[in-house]
Amino acid sequence: MEAAGHTRSAAMQQSLDDVGASVQRALALLHQLHCSVSSFSLSSQLLLLERLNGVLKELMVLQSTAQNISIPIPLEVVRFIDEGRNPDEFTKDLLNNCIQRNQYTKGKVDSFKNLRRHILEELEDTFPEETETYRAIRSQAAAENRRALQSLQTPALLSNGDLKVKTEH
Repeated sequence: MEAAGHTRSAAMQQSLDDVGASVQRALALLHQLHCSVSSFSLSSQLLLLERLNGVLKELMVLQSTAQNISIPIPLEVVRFIDEGRNPDEFTKDLLNNCIQRNQYTKGKVDSFKNLRRHILEELEDTFPEETETYRAIRSQAAAENRRALQSLQTPALLSNGDLKVKTEH
């Protein structure tokens, strides 16, 4: 079953390579067509028509080659390209936005940790016995959670309590 998946991915990669090569050929032909149009004269009309037919043939090859490939492209990327912008800029903007949101969320988490610590300090000053009971209950629950995770016989338990999952290929 794994071999069939590998064969499909190899076929998909070959199809993508074929489409990429066809796109490169189409771009080269479009460049040649642009040169012919920009320096057009009546004597170069036949060359212009030949290059136009070459572009059309390559676009037909591209269309037939790309029929077997289905890659979803987010609508935002298409809009970005329609605006004449580089799709790499879209990726860069998206990544920067994710970083900003991550920093904002981390700031919230840190604020809640500081609030919790401050509340525990205030509670300890006001209700020292109840705070000690609370901490004992919390440490007992944490120990039970660690034992439960270890009973799953996982390959590794990280220091933060997360499970390290080993994927098999």
